[in-house]
Amino acid sequence: MKQRVYIDTSVVGGYFDEEFSEDTFTFFERVINGEITIIVSDILEAELLRAPDFVKVLLQNIDKKNIEVVRLSPESIELADKYIEAKVVGKTSRADCQHIAIATICNADVLVSWNFKHIVNLDRIRGYNGINYQFGHKLIEIRTPKEI
Repeated sequence: MKQRVYIDTSVVGGYFDEEFSEDTFTFFERVINGEITIIVSDILEAELLRAPDFVKVLLQNIDKKNIEVVRLSPESIELADKYIEAKVVGKTSRADCQHIAIATICNADVLVSWNFKHIVNLDRIRGYNGINYQFGHKLIEIRTPKEI
């Protein structure tokens, strides 16, 4: 079965970042080859509105059959707020929490990110999953594109 991988904005930006480009390029090759379905949220789409045009084009060049689009739901908002209430991260990281909540609610196989401060961070992952467990949601795998 093809993996469903939720991506945040750092993955799109990582394609153009010297430090992360090689691993991100390899990740997107797998998407283009149909090995992975990426899950893209309206949060990512909104964040990309502020990005340079050359960044926006990356997702536009991927076959739509390899992209699943999801929306921020009331359930996702509630879960994201619970992460903040539990002080997994602060209020300024609301969008990061919403990415994780959406990935959890839409049952993604894994969330990938290059955000080591608020997302791909062992203490944070434990915090997010502690809240997920407490409120009856599945635990979410969180990795970098290099690990996929």
